[in-house]
Amino acid sequence: MADPSLLRFRLVVEAALAQLESRREEVNDLNVFPVADGDTGDNMALTLRAVLTELDNLSTQGEIDEIGRDQIVDSVARAALLGARGNSGVILSQLIRGAAEELISRPGELVDPVLVAAAMARAADRAYGSVREPAEGTILTVVREMAARAASEIAHMAEPRLQHRVDDATQNEMLAYVLEHALEAGEASVKRGPELLPVLRDAGVVDAGGYGLTIVFAGVIAALRGTEPPPLEHYAPARVTHPQHQSSTYRYCTNFAVTGTDLEPGPWLEKLELLGDSVLVVGDRHTLKIHVHTNEPERATDLFAGAGEVSRLDVADMHEQVGQRTERLAEAIQTCGVLAVVAGDGMRELFESLGAAVLDGGPTLNPSTYELLAGIHEVAAEQVVVLPNSPNVRMAAERAAELSEKAVRVIATRSMQAGLAAVVSLEPSRDAETNAAAMEETLQHVRTGGVTKAARDDTRGRFRRGDSVGFIDEELVAWGEPGETLGIVLGELGREAELLTVIEGDGAPLEGSAVAALAPRGAEIEFSRGGQPAWWWLVSAE
Repeated sequence: MADPSLLRFRLVVEAALAQLESRREEVNDLNVFPVADGDTGDNMALTLRAVLTELDNLSTQGEIDEIGRDQIVDSVARAALLGARGNSGVILSQLIRGAAEELISRPGELVDPVLVAAAMARAADRAYGSVREPAEGTILTVVREMAARAASEIAHMAEPRLQHRVDDATQNEMLAYVLEHALEAGEASVKRGPELLPVLRDAGVVDAGGYGLTIVFAGVIAALRGTEPPPLEHYAPARVTHPQHQSSTYRYCTNFAVTGTDLEPGPWLEKLELLGDSVLVVGDRHTLKIHVHTNEPERATDLFAGAGEVSRLDVADMHEQVGQRTERLAEAIQTCGVLAVVAGDGMRELFESLGAAVLDGGPTLNPSTYELLAGIHEVAAEQVVVLPNSPNVRMAAERAAELSEKAVRVIATRSMQAGLAAVVSLEPSRDAETNAAAMEETLQHVRTGGVTKAARDDTRGRFRRGDSVGFIDEELVAWGEPGETLGIVLGELGREAELLTVIEGDGAPLEGSAVAALAPRGAEIEFSRGGQPAWWWLVSAE
């Protein structure tokens, strides 16, 4: 607890919950392990909400100094335990419990970076100890690596300890500094998760619980600093047509509490594993929280007859949850999307307005294979058509397509204006093969051209550096003054075209009205602002 008042502690928890709530559905949509039931965000939020409710109850009893730190951390840990649901909720409750145990074990110490780092380490140990077969790449890995980073940071701090009380702002900033570095490690761990857990890699996601934990910490940092939370990357939902791990054949996610005396988690594990899997039994001698996936919830609760009172029973039909999640994602994620390589803010907006995802290729329109691969992964679709929009990009795009786990087709668009013509043919409900064929058919009826500034003198003496030069496809057809050159290009492209699309780039020397006046008779001009850096005008004719 960073604050000398219960109210300030509550604000920190409230900020963490608010940040998690803002991305709860995003966390749900990442959930594929151990079961793709899409409730990780819900379960983690329920755990934090239980903590917040308990703090509200405690606040009626006085301030921290009046109640006592021991009672508060014990009450908070028990509230988290009783409010937990599902694997993710129970593990989060154990993180809270571990941190609480560390706080209780150091009476009289002010909450400083050293105590926070120790609490994080104890939380990680408690979480690992609660899981029978810990899986790396999950929330467990994330919290362990965050704790390690926190310990590393305090080792390099000049004064990580608080020997005497300081003002609230100083204390909060000390804690925020350490937590912010821990969060950096958490983000890196989340991204590395698919390398450690094949289930995540196959579904094309990061671990939902690990990501949810980073969101919680971002909220804590925001509260400590009184600022917006540190920015976190957004992740696309799981690919619904890829294999997902299932929890054997068990149907019901069963959660309940047992209260009594002389309770121990160990003896119940094997008995519950005879009824199902994904078993968690956590708590203390007075209260246990049980989580099990089983077909017989009543038999799980009957095991504790005579051992204590069973309460807070929650049974969820995982088959129904998985079906609802799959249906929701199928509606949210289109079958096929487009990734277009672009340059210029206006060009980005043009492609996005037509439903394409875009990758900034820079002034030279030349992204790397791995930038293209990352762009393909970010497209919220099961299959992707890539528009390289430059001959220089095609080879890298084809290599990225080979490396991707998605079904990817590369269309040999040689210019951005050709790519714009092609993307109009996108039908998201069709597969990549069908969309690619439609786009290639469209390109058969499109001619392109452009006008730019000559970068050097012509060796044949036709133009000098700085003059305008005009192209049809990739053939030089005109040079000289900008208006004259553009007029020739438009005239050539407009001979048999019904529509000419002209896209203005940075530094174009003519106004739009002057460009429109150059259109050949009988051709309609559609004028847009692309902001591309290398071409004054890009033109396509259909």
